[in-house]
Amino acid sequence: MNNAKILRTGVAELNLDLSESTQTKLLAYVDLLHKWNKVFNLTAIRGKSEMVSHHLLDSLAVLPHLWEGRWLDVGSGGGMPGLVLAIARPDWQFTLLDSNSKKTGFVQQAAIELGLSNVSVHCGRVEEWNPDYSFDGIISRAFAELGDFVRVSRHLLASKGRWVAMKGVPEDELASIPDGCEIEQVIQLKVPGVNAARSLVIAKILEERTA
Repeated sequence: MNNAKILRTGVAELNLDLSESTQTKLLAYVDLLHKWNKVFNLTAIRGKSEMVSHHLLDSLAVLPHLWEGRWLDVGSGGGMPGLVLAIARPDWQFTLLDSNSKKTGFVQQAAIELGLSNVSVHCGRVEEWNPDYSFDGIISRAFAELGDFVRVSRHLLASKGRWVAMKGVPEDELASIPDGCEIEQVIQLKVPGVNAARSLVIAKILEERTA
């Protein structure tokens, strides 16, 4: 099965409505990732077909559980999930943050080549970054243990925003959620072509109770 068919079949299994042009752009991103991976070591996955399932479809599987707004991808690496989500949702805003300048350099160039006007890139440590705005959603994929992810990015989340952590089996991490925050939902995901446990942990800041 060629990569276009793997993607098309997977998108259908995920019940997503992505146009042909969007899917073409997603495959163009995989081409860039594959090309520059040899230079920048962006991912341990080397084959394009595996990149389609383990990067594109794995990232797209979270889409039904996200919401419109301003998003931050912490530890974005080679652009997963932020760049994939930005291609799929051009009306949403995405900031991709990573401390590795080679990876942010690749992501910035990929965003330019793919014509993504809804993407901005920041190189630095999340706990040291203080922009003059906050985010409606903060997402991460293999960035850190759940409690650490929430702690280091808490200053960037809007009061009504949510954290979304992409995990395998997250049960051992749920108790690490810091005081003042709570787990809202744990969602089991089935990603086409990925034979491993995948889940989504959604967390929020506890609302202050008034007497």
